[in-house]
Amino acid sequence: MISVDHLSKRYGSHPAVDDVSFVCEPGTVTGFLGPNGAGKSTTMRMICGLTAPTSGTATVDGLPYQRLGNPGRRIGVLLDASAQHPGRTGREVLTLAALTLGVDRSHVDASLERVGLNRTAAKRRVKAYSLGMRQRLGLAYALLGDPGILILDEPANGLDPEGIFWMRGLLREFADRGGTVLLSSHLLREVEAVADELVVIGGGKVVAQGGKDELLAASGTLVRALDAAALEATLTRAGLSATKTADGGVVVQADAETVGRAAAADGLVLLELRPAGSGGLEQMFLTLTAGDSVKEAVR
Repeated sequence: MISVDHLSKRYGSHPAVDDVSFVCEPGTVTGFLGPNGAGKSTTMRMICGLTAPTSGTATVDGLPYQRLGNPGRRIGVLLDASAQHPGRTGREVLTLAALTLGVDRSHVDASLERVGLNRTAAKRRVKAYSLGMRQRLGLAYALLGDPGILILDEPANGLDPEGIFWMRGLLREFADRGGTVLLSSHLLREVEAVADELVVIGGGKVVAQGGKDELLAASGTLVRALDAAALEATLTRAGLSATKTADGGVVVQADAETVGRAAAADGLVLLELRPAGSGGLEQMFLTLTAGDSVKEAVR
């Protein structure tokens, strides 16, 4: 289990992470989403003890990362696929890791095979690896100690469609066996396919969290009008809470009938009126992170 409790990080006057709280339970994949600069990587680094929080706590199985005995046997981490010695071969990287973790060296070949790196690839130096191969090696490193928890930051970067499909299956299998996965990715459709829970962060703050199906079902109504300004005025007069999306629509926290009747009463021509959730995770993400990475209320 991963528990983040009121975690904050400030750099001078800039709040990189602001009072973030969430829990990742065993048996689940939690998608950790947000635009660039939202605070995802900083949060993950604080969980892993690489960045000291300004306030708040983050624990892994009830303990701060720094207090875990031999943490690589409890939690597998992939934050930067390029953070491997370029002059070593893939097998050398994992062999040294095995010695450090106290894992039998026989696990090295099994781990390489598990992530799809064959014997030829294992003998090549890391500097000759493609980004996708480095991602696979990084995942092999994370899995080497047979941990019960994975923290992965953009693990599908550089993977081809077949590789992305393979990774989705691996993570799903890991969680189904009782593992805990915290997954950050910009590939929203892949996150939607594998995640059970979602945490969406914008401007350093959590803007939404909960079960994937629950969040998608509660996304409100997406509406577009021929006259956007008139629609804004109509929604304000009707007292309907609304959010502009990054692509010019408006998501209203009301059902389609309520929105449609308000528009009809003012004689508005609507171009689109549908449940916002029907656009899937991508639409929800755009809605929640519209504007300056946070919800922008229609005034």
